[in-house]
Amino acid sequence: MYTDLNRILYDHLLKTGVGEEVAAYLNLLVLLIGSLLLAALVDFVVWKILRTISVRLARKSATNFDNYLVAHRVPRYVARIVPLLLLFEAVPIVFVDFERGGAIAHKLFQIILVVFTLLIVKSFFRSTKDYLKTKPRYRDKPLDSYIQVFMIFAWIIGLLTIFVIITDTTVWKFFTALGAASAIILLIFKDSILGLVASVQVSINDMVRIGDWITFDKYGADGDVIEITLATVKVQNFDKTITTIPTYALISDSFKNWRGMQESGGRRIKRPLIISQKSIRFLSDQDVEDLKRIELIRPYLMDRNEKIKAHNQSHGVDKGLAVNGRNLTNVGVFRKYVQEYLGQHPAVNKGMTLMVRQLQPGPEGIPLEIYAFSADKRWENYEYIMADIFDHLLAALPFFGLEIFEWPTSQILLKPPHDPNPKTS
Repeated sequence: MYTDLNRILYDHLLKTGVGEEVAAYLNLLVLLIGSLLLAALVDFVVWKILRTISVRLARKSATNFDNYLVAHRVPRYVARIVPLLLLFEAVPIVFVDFERGGAIAHKLFQIILVVFTLLIVKSFFRSTKDYLKTKPRYRDKPLDSYIQVFMIFAWIIGLLTIFVIITDTTVWKFFTALGAASAIILLIFKDSILGLVASVQVSINDMVRIGDWITFDKYGADGDVIEITLATVKVQNFDKTITTIPTYALISDSFKNWRGMQESGGRRIKRPLIISQKSIRFLSDQDVEDLKRIELIRPYLMDRNEKIKAHNQSHGVDKGLAVNGRNLTNVGVFRKYVQEYLGQHPAVNKGMTLMVRQLQPGPEGIPLEIYAFSADKRWENYEYIMADIFDHLLAALPFFGLEIFEWPTSQILLKPPHDPNPKTS
């Protein structure tokens, strides 16, 4: 049905002497160009208005969320919706003599409208993600995974709508066909589906956050999590390399998350001193007197030595042989010294487990293990504290007549035996 504009333009073209068919095509061309130019003008005007409003809102707004909206072109995409709607309404007028072409153009503009709607949703979600990352409470959350999940559903709805527009079918018929092809779809999108399920479980169970230090031996990852997406988790190792781990591996395999240590009051020190067994002996009275010069264990030695003497005297123990009765040993006193030393060390957390324990003897010797927690959890400081403690303990061992185990070197093995009675010529 001709409108007044179509009739005037069509009659004018016929008066120029062209045929009816040519007049119809020229009418289509002129109206199409005119509609496109009008749409471009409306797009420019609407964009100018929205940009002016955006700038004013940004100046008055207390948050910078609108800045992210502008950075991700949300107002620009919104501005293009208006000319698209104008073109959509102009289709019956422009294609008045071309019903089939009008139907195609009608569907085309509908599809473009759906695409621009998806772009607006995508830009809005990205703006929201970037804005929330500026907030301290959301910096360690896997926002990329959430956004990707939302966008998957948005694209599914968008593609479903486009399919319905193109085929002129109903949604229920589409789902019927989708059910028939579900096995193929599951095979093709297996990784995406696994990633989606894993991402949801990781988020709900709070297994990993941005910034967590994780160790994943299977993938050679040992560092901080810098990104969590639907399909992958990126870990920046301490050597500055980046390891990419499938998200579903976080729920199918075992890994270590050090967040508990970082949130606790200290970082564990668990390392043994291997004592040579041949250096362990009972302490004589003179040895005890000499060790009383060590301030940290002087009260312990005085109290302990008196109790031992009292016990031996009350039981009539023959102390002519050191093994009889109760005795102090150099390794036992050293163990007490280590306990006292750690107890007064300023870098050791006294509120957490602190003990010095003797482990099962082995071929190398007797392990004397230090089990404590440093108050400073930073890697560099932790290593310095641990080295400082063991430097002192290794230097203190000879004062107790103890030796650290050490495999003999080639120089010791090849050294000729010492002759106590050398012959003189």
